[in-house]
Amino acid sequence: MTENSLVYVGDPMCSWCYGFGVPLHQLLEQLPGVPLAVVLGGLRAFNQEVMPETLKSTLHHHWREVTKRSGKPFGTGQFDREGFIYDTEPACRAVVTIRAHVAEHTLAMYHAIQHAFYAMGRDITQTAVLADVWQELVDSKILGNVEFSSRGFIEAFESDSIKTQTRNDFAMVQQWGIRGFPALIAVVNGEAQLVSNGYMEADEMLQRVQQVFDSTGK
Repeated sequence: MTENSLVYVGDPMCSWCYGFGVPLHQLLEQLPGVPLAVVLGGLRAFNQEVMPETLKSTLHHHWREVTKRSGKPFGTGQFDREGFIYDTEPACRAVVTIRAHVAEHTLAMYHAIQHAFYAMGRDITQTAVLADVWQELVDSKILGNVEFSSRGFIEAFESDSIKTQTRNDFAMVQQWGIRGFPALIAVVNGEAQLVSNGYMEADEMLQRVQQVFDSTGK
């Protein structure tokens, strides 16, 4: 029996990954029952430098392009905090935390973190903010009844196990040779093939995914 699946490689603080949520959702709607694994890439993980004005300008340019392609909204004020450090490791680790404890809600948490940062301008480098994002998602009942509390989230988030799992994700992505996000991989019976490396519309991704599933599954 042929087993098909997808692997999504990204970072919650990657703006193109934020926009990519639109075509990814459209793609998954057309592939019901095909499981999706989320692997975290660590765009600027463990960065310790205060964000310079030149980088802020560059990122805002990217954001305008993301909006044109995807229609996703961007708020303001993300970088107005004095001394803001663009470290993407905490946001990635938050997703790994959910993946390890309530795996079926991994993508929902990933998207919720993106919305909190890009649309709402919240500082998702902070543990308390990430815990609040999770609790708000639970309280919304979008996920149904979930018993993993914000307290449980913080305990897991700060554990050595989750920190190690997050670093393992980063290392695996480097081993795969993926240098840009978002990336989508199609897997058939354990054999993987890169479908897209960068933003891509749903129709083109679907065509490529189906080609991989059809050719590799024979």
